[in-house]
Amino acid sequence: MQGQVHNWIDRYFPEFFDVFKSWEGKAALHLLKFDALPHELVKYSDEELLIYLRQEVKRSIGMKKIQALKEAANRSIGIRQGVMMAKMELRTLIQKYELIQAKFEELDHSLDTLLQDIPGVNQMLEITGIGRDTVAGFYAEVGDLSEYNHPRQITKLAGLSLKENTSGKHKGKTKITKRGRKKLRALLFRASMILVAKNKAFKALHHYYTTRSENPLKKMQSLIALCNKLIRILFSIGKKQFVFQEEKMLKDIPHMHSFIDVQIAA
Repeated sequence: MQGQVHNWIDRYFPEFFDVFKSWEGKAALHLLKFDALPHELVKYSDEELLIYLRQEVKRSIGMKKIQALKEAANRSIGIRQGVMMAKMELRTLIQKYELIQAKFEELDHSLDTLLQDIPGVNQMLEITGIGRDTVAGFYAEVGDLSEYNHPRQITKLAGLSLKENTSGKHKGKTKITKRGRKKLRALLFRASMILVAKNKAFKALHHYYTTRSENPLKKMQSLIALCNKLIRILFSIGKKQFVFQEEKMLKDIPHMHSFIDVQIAA
């Protein structure tokens, strides 16, 4: 739907994006509902357009924006033929878009309600860098954590278990199997990248993995290791409902003791 609306604007009012960065903003979307093509828009006074837009947006819309809009409409090279059908097409597209948005909001509410009943969710959401969509996606893929006895089962489910490619005397590289749920693997990978950027403990661990003197990992290998670390953390919180502590995570790793103070302080 976003692409179809964008396509309509490209055909009938391509200069629209000289004034508005996105058509999905409140003011921009409200203007598209005005039911006027560029050559019709210029016939309205600045005050009429300002009053109309102020019905939806009280701030960020002033006379300069209105004047820029009319100037863009005045020089528009958009199609002028088939006005009635063009307007009908846009109205239909916007109605569909808003219906989908309403369904997304309904889904969000349902997700929040479902997550409230799952033990450990509140503690998971307290982890810096972990959001509701990550937790919901994790449970959508793994189901009830009481069905698992060890986090390695989830690692295997995600296709993150390691395997060595060997043939006779040849010893190949060690890679993940990728024999598991692709969506779960992708979700964990995205979450790990966010954690490396926002969570001090994961950032420090990633730095250690990639810079240690013995057997340093490549960035991708480190992220895979962090995916498995995240699985263990979420599994443990889901089972025991404890509060995750960044400093404690690093202190639990013996070879990180000399590494903690500098990284946490940074």
